[in-house]
Amino acid sequence: MGYAFTIEPITYSAFEDETAQMDQCKEWGLLSEKATKTKAFYYKRGSLHLACTIVGYVDEMTAVIELENGQKHCIHPSYLKEMQAANYGQKVGTVTEETAAPETADLGAEQEAAPVAAETKAPESEIDASTGEETDASGAEEAAADKPKAEQPPKEKAKKGKAAKIELPEEKVKMTATVQQFTTVPNHFTETDDEVIVYEAVSIVDPAIELGAAWSSYSNTLKKLELSVGDAITFEAKVVAKKLTKHPVPYKINNPAKIQKAEA
Repeated sequence: MGYAFTIEPITYSAFEDETAQMDQCKEWGLLSEKATKTKAFYYKRGSLHLACTIVGYVDEMTAVIELENGQKHCIHPSYLKEMQAANYGQKVGTVTEETAAPETADLGAEQEAAPVAAETKAPESEIDASTGEETDASGAEEAAADKPKAEQPPKEKAKKGKAAKIELPEEKVKMTATVQQFTTVPNHFTETDDEVIVYEAVSIVDPAIELGAAWSSYSNTLKKLELSVGDAITFEAKVVAKKLTKHPVPYKINNPAKIQKAEA
């Protein structure tokens, strides 16, 4: 039997093993930091009480679960966490199909709208490289046309003021990094602090891309290596553009694997 409410992921990153799944579930607050094995999860909707498995993620805020019949469904991790409570749906009355529908409808609308917005959004404004102020593109073109040619700034000079955007690979890649510091950041789902590692001299080996600074959660896998500040490591991971809370670190390293410390 198929379930009509499911939002099938168009594409997602599957966990390589149970360790990767547990590390991500701890980041989401679905497992405690002291957990040594995973647990059973349930998807609850109306009268349904379905066992499910967390098999991957679309992004940091969208988990992918697999139901008993093999169907996959996108869900916000905090919403899934609420479902694990024994009294879920009883606080303000039993959850019905009507009251539960907005959650999946809104998420589905966001998934469908995102690629459309990316494809159709036109550059209505530009950032002035010299002043940092936003100007209307159409107005700027008309003003430039009215000025004498001598007063118009060279186009090549204006382009140099814009930093080139780094295109991050979508798949796992081999990387190198050096441990810069160990720190903590607040987790709004668990109301506790999460341990993280900040890296410097971060580079992708192939294609050769220098990222500079990045961060990752300080998972049990990394703790087993007994890393210290200054240690150089190589590993395979997926890197995404996600800034570390309260730190000027623009990239996050997700689920590093095959980690090796460089010989001193």
